[in-house]
Amino acid sequence: MKKVLITRKLLKSNEERIAKIWKPIFNTKDEIYSQNKIIELSKDCDGILTSILDKIDENTINKLSDKVRVISNFAVGFGNIDLKAASKRNIVVTNTPDVLTDATADIAMLLILGASRRVVEGIKWAKNKNWKWSVDFLIGKQLSGSKLGILGMGRIGRAVAKRAKAFGMEIHYHNRSRLNQELEAGAIYHNNIQSLFSVIDVLSINCPATKETEKIINKKTLNFFSKGVVITNSARGDMIDDDAMLEALKDKKIFALGLDVYNGEPNIHPGYLEHSNVFILPHLGSATEKTRYDMANLAIDNIDEFFKTGKCTNKVN
Repeated sequence: MKKVLITRKLLKSNEERIAKIWKPIFNTKDEIYSQNKIIELSKDCDGILTSILDKIDENTINKLSDKVRVISNFAVGFGNIDLKAASKRNIVVTNTPDVLTDATADIAMLLILGASRRVVEGIKWAKNKNWKWSVDFLIGKQLSGSKLGILGMGRIGRAVAKRAKAFGMEIHYHNRSRLNQELEAGAIYHNNIQSLFSVIDVLSINCPATKETEKIINKKTLNFFSKGVVITNSARGDMIDDDAMLEALKDKKIFALGLDVYNGEPNIHPGYLEHSNVFILPHLGSATEKTRYDMANLAIDNIDEFFKTGKCTNKVN
């Protein structure tokens, strides 16, 4: 029976399935393992089921046992794993696409609504019980008739576009390549980010984490936006240069910011907590029972398929 390290606690039903097909090493305390701990625990394992918070860099991969042949990432992304280093060691890396699309797109819309309609300030006023209605009280941004820019028009980006269209928003997007007309579904393509950023009222960041997208929102690119833009990020925290963003908030270049992901999670930059127009969530993108169950099952399927066939449908390297 194959031996597999499971780096984070999964739902009970998923762990019960694993126990029937492999000899697992479970993380019963759900602690975040250090790189050295992962190396140590996996020394007799054939595979590892990782989470997005596990940093599997070149140094870690080079120290893994020769027995380890597959790493299945419990995430749609794989920026936490050095794919080149894994390939050099002939270790297959897989991810869990598709299953979290709807849940993450829902959160993206929540960020857009929460930031645009000043929810943080609204909750504070409601809890203080000292507000009164007036014509100009907590005036926010209306979505209908506004232009939504989507940075990264993959599965999640397209799901966000579908939801935003129902709110009456005009969809603009930038992608590495233009989509075909069917997938585009009436959205307006921009072949560079300056063109996209300069015309939109709201930005939704939905692109994958790569070296090219790291800090793609920075001091230079923030100048491309019109004053009063709403920016949201439900992809990865490293898309945003925090210092540049905080400067833009201070200068009121940004009307509001919506974040579900951060640099150095869970250590949110303290500067964001000082702004009442920053709507923050604790990385809830895939946080529904159905999605987490489906993600784990797909991560399990990926390893199981590799053990049985030597190949994997969701291989990313």
